[in-house]
Amino acid sequence: MKAFLFAAAVMTALTCGAKELKVLMIGNSFSQSVLTYLPEIAASAPDCKLKLGQAMIGGCTFEHHCKVFRQAERDPAFRPYWTNLRFDPKQPRNHQANLKELLTADKWDIVTIQQGSHQSWRPESFGTHADELIRIVRKYAPQAEIVVHQTWAYRADDFRIAPENPAWKISQKEMYDRLTENYIQLAKRYRFRIIPVGYAIELSRKNTPVKFRLYDPAILDTLNFPDLPSQAGDVVGNMHWRKSAKTGEMEIRRDTFHLNCRGKYLQACTWFLFLFDKKPEDVKFIPNDIGDKDAGFLLQCAAEAVAGFPQVGK
Repeated sequence: MKAFLFAAAVMTALTCGAKELKVLMIGNSFSQSVLTYLPEIAASAPDCKLKLGQAMIGGCTFEHHCKVFRQAERDPAFRPYWTNLRFDPKQPRNHQANLKELLTADKWDIVTIQQGSHQSWRPESFGTHADELIRIVRKYAPQAEIVVHQTWAYRADDFRIAPENPAWKISQKEMYDRLTENYIQLAKRYRFRIIPVGYAIELSRKNTPVKFRLYDPAILDTLNFPDLPSQAGDVVGNMHWRKSAKTGEMEIRRDTFHLNCRGKYLQACTWFLFLFDKKPEDVKFIPNDIGDKDAGFLLQCAAEAVAGFPQVGK
């Protein structure tokens, strides 16, 4: 009930067009990508003002957030987070902070939390450390609504979930189902709302007319620059050629779990529609590297996810 009343108050203020929504993301690279397009989408909407802060450690889990918080409590000079916020005008390139500094840097309306993706499918990873992180947020940003950022299942060619001999012994669908259940159970425990990015990604995979095609990883050793396997059909993952610092030769680098530019746009649209209670027609910004028709498809997936995901915090 508290989360619902707070969310209603935020939406009421936003409809008046006078309030800047202040959001702090406690996360990792899966929240870092929100910064790519969300500020521009919000800026393109005349009645939406957004301050978006990031507290980022690569691959950070609930457990690690708590560990570095306790270390910073013992040593306030310890600043393990990268942030887009600036604390010292005399040092504009200094983007390091600790969590207490970030939580008290402003009167945040919303603070988002998420599990590290490699732990997201494990229910035991959503226990005591998630509870501890929530207590930290409530202590230093008591006015903020805590919102859960649902992460996503990796691309099907990731070695941990690939159909042939997956390292985690689960499929892409199982990874999605498990992480979603874990986020829902956390949200139920605290009556939190969820930003359904993982669901939006699943909808894009289901609805896209071009499906991602698995390939034999051995083919990567036979390709010559600039050839790559087809990557169409998924908003997660990217492959590119890069010169090796060790050998001086071009080699293929494969990323099967971060969002590509299409995924980042889908993520940003989902956040925008969720945070500001907007409709697809309110999104005016389309990046130059995404076609208008494709952007419309991604936006529709975001809208369907926000409208259809079960919110236990309401």
